[in-house]
Amino acid sequence: MMNGQDRIGFVGVGRMGANMARRLKDTGYDLVGIYDSVETLAESLAEELECDVCANPAEIADRVDIIFTVVTNDSAMRMIFDPDAPLSLVQHAQGRIFINCATVSPRIHQDIEQWINTRGGESLEACMASSITQAREGTLYLMCGGKRQVFERVKPILNDLSVALRYVGPAGEAAKVKALVNMVMNANTVALAEGLGLGAALGVDIQMLREIFSQTGAASRVLETDGADMEARDHECYFSAEHAAKDSRIALTLAEEMGLNLPVAKATSEQYQCLLEVGKGHLDKSAIAELTFPGRL
Repeated sequence: MMNGQDRIGFVGVGRMGANMARRLKDTGYDLVGIYDSVETLAESLAEELECDVCANPAEIADRVDIIFTVVTNDSAMRMIFDPDAPLSLVQHAQGRIFINCATVSPRIHQDIEQWINTRGGESLEACMASSITQAREGTLYLMCGGKRQVFERVKPILNDLSVALRYVGPAGEAAKVKALVNMVMNANTVALAEGLGLGAALGVDIQMLREIFSQTGAASRVLETDGADMEARDHECYFSAEHAAKDSRIALTLAEEMGLNLPVAKATSEQYQCLLEVGKGHLDKSAIAELTFPGRL
């Protein structure tokens, strides 16, 4: 554990943020306060962890030393760090360290570092390639971007949250890698759903098909985590289809900026967008199989 005097706060306590906060509380950190735009989430977790609910992001930054942000998208990140907003995090950035864990565009992390540095604070992106269970157990895979000295300063607390910790480079670099990770994962998920769906349409035994996939070139991490769920239609959310769609768009935007055409990534993005349009975005990414298995939609 790092310096016991460091006071910790969280902005964003959905599935991932809440479980990271639980992990740090269990590990002995001084969890002082939390904020979430959904007040009931913050109130429930604060009661559980015996910490305070803060009224706005500025109050969190005023009361703690290290702030974790775990929000949903670019817009949410810009809102909580808006340098012109009187209740944003940057109003009390002096001497603070912000560890930003959301999957957002690389440019967002670069802008935030500039805003925070200008006001005497530091920031680090800590992109997560893991899910809810790993957040609770402290076994996240974290990819970090920002100043090396900031990474070293908070490395002990990140070690208590992770089983694998990588420093990738300056601000924005970890976000680029995370976009690529999720681009490939999402494409694998769609391909698996199509393979199993076609197998079902052909009358192939799906359990046998999954076993054969696992022993051949069709094997993948997604097969291990999502294959049985696709067959059973068990789409309890660990990583939502809505987030998969958002992350696919981030990767495509980066590709467009580089002048690259990525047809598989485009098709993947379109499939997830279809899932959102039929009202399934709140389900796990494995729900993409609902579009391909016969008779489901």
